[in-house]
Amino acid sequence: MIKPNDFFEDFQKNMSELIAKSPAADIERNVKAMMAQTFSRLDLVTREEFDVQAQLLERALARITALESRVQALEGRPDTPLHQDPHTAPPME
Repeated sequence: MIKPNDFFEDFQKNMSELIAKSPAADIERNVKAMMAQTFSRLDLVTREEFDVQAQLLERALARITALESRVQALEGRPDTPLHQDPHTAPPME
């Protein structure tokens, strides 16, 4: 008696051979070629390029957050030029 796993492996092997010998293989190659041509016309990036840009954005957002914190800390100090009374501050030229 054939084991179920052996049966499925044989079935898969036979189906793969059948598809490889049939026009379906040609259709698959043609569809892949057509899709590759279509994708090449689009302005797409690779996953690697996307991941690099995502990392750059993450670092930029972290830096913006740090700079915002520094600005808030500086604005909170009364001795900084940002918090001087406009009436007592020297006129800007």
